[in-house]
Amino acid sequence: MTQAVADIGLIGLAVMGQNLILNMNDNDFVVCAYNRTTSKVDHFLENEAKGTKIVGAHSVEELCAKLKRPRKVMLLVKAGSAVDNFIEQLLPHLEKGDIIIDGGNSHFPDSIRRCKDLQEKGILFVGSGVSGGEEGARYGPSLMPGGNQEAWEHIKPIFQAISAKAPDGAPCCDWVGETGAGHYVKMVHNGIEYGDMQLICEVYQIMKEGLGLSHDEMADVFEEWNKGELDSFLIEITRDILRYKDTDGKPLVEKIRDTAGQKGTGKWTGIDSLDRGIPVTLIGEAVYARCLSSLKDERTRASKILSGPKDAKYNGDKKEFLDQLGQALYAAKIVSYAQGFMLMRQAAKDYGWKLNNAGIALMWRGGCIIRSAFLGKIRDAYNTNPELENLLFDPFFQEATGKAQSAWRSVVANAVSMGIPTPALSTALNFYDGLRHEMLPANLLQAQRDYFGAHTYELLSNPGHAVHTNWTGRGGNVSASTYDA
Repeated sequence: MTQAVADIGLIGLAVMGQNLILNMNDNDFVVCAYNRTTSKVDHFLENEAKGTKIVGAHSVEELCAKLKRPRKVMLLVKAGSAVDNFIEQLLPHLEKGDIIIDGGNSHFPDSIRRCKDLQEKGILFVGSGVSGGEEGARYGPSLMPGGNQEAWEHIKPIFQAISAKAPDGAPCCDWVGETGAGHYVKMVHNGIEYGDMQLICEVYQIMKEGLGLSHDEMADVFEEWNKGELDSFLIEITRDILRYKDTDGKPLVEKIRDTAGQKGTGKWTGIDSLDRGIPVTLIGEAVYARCLSSLKDERTRASKILSGPKDAKYNGDKKEFLDQLGQALYAAKIVSYAQGFMLMRQAAKDYGWKLNNAGIALMWRGGCIIRSAFLGKIRDAYNTNPELENLLFDPFFQEATGKAQSAWRSVVANAVSMGIPTPALSTALNFYDGLRHEMLPANLLQAQRDYFGAHTYELLSNPGHAVHTNWTGRGGNVSASTYDA
């Protein structure tokens, strides 16, 4: 009879899976490794896992037999049908109270479905976001588990031990919420990551084209920014990338084709925000910027026939403008997070999740791609007021954006004058201005809709009551039925 020796099983021996197993081993947990191609198991045990407590399995049945109860199996396989296939293979060898953890980049509706289906079979399901790439997986990722809460007490010791630690020593892992909440929060994390990267790229283009800085000069600016309020992983790696020289001594970044790929999580965030009616404009623009970058041939043709400003250089004080650029980046970044938390708040309302917003900010402070110093301020904001309506309403962020807005406006205006595209920096400012306007021109828009389609409108004096006007005297008084798209 096979002896139950392992604390957890992990299926999927690609780089993330292998590194997580080694991380768990470092933290004194016995892991049973399995892969559909079983030769990978043998290779892993004979090489990377040699001399460790890691054990292997050559079948799903053997894997489950080697697990201590309640059995805990983590899947790190391609999102979609592969996850469902492994769940089906596992079920005959599991019993009530056992736990299946999906650590891949699954779409949150799949996690909601799996959690519900498995609960009916007595199996506890956890869908967990895992962020930090291969290095994070090896030395401490940010983990965002959600699903069946009964599973948390069993996986908590493992997850919090292997996770990254914030500067104050707190683990970058806490329970997120019910059903698909873990993967939802990971999706929004990735969307914010898209926005952060796009903002940095726009700043880079302004420095390069508008200010004519060398790559080493730009790297120096990012290094300086990383010592202050912009301190973050993405600023840090941007500095390193700009400094990196190819074998001929020239900056490698300049040789990279300017067409960006994407795996879909930013797009999912954008689509979800439209479905929920939440204006997550910055992430949307970041996704569209990648789409525009992929039209390389069309852009090459356009560059030869479409005209722009004659003087595309900044003629003022460069040092002063770089300071403004840093402030604009900081303010836009705040807006990006505010929009992300708005979206999570709405999803929590729609699904009945009790999201721990302060905990989410804490989880993102270390290990993950969007880790940055000011996430501590977001955690403080939600600790002070767990029901905070909007991050921009917190006194710290209210003051920070107010202080930066003059510089922010100057940067966007100068970029427009120089013909340098700033979709993310601009849309962040437009959102900020839209939010702070008590009156928006949607009154005219509603009148237009009623004029051409009898869609009705509400009066300021009587909200909630639909009114239709016969604007031309030719139409009737019958209004169209109302609906929300």
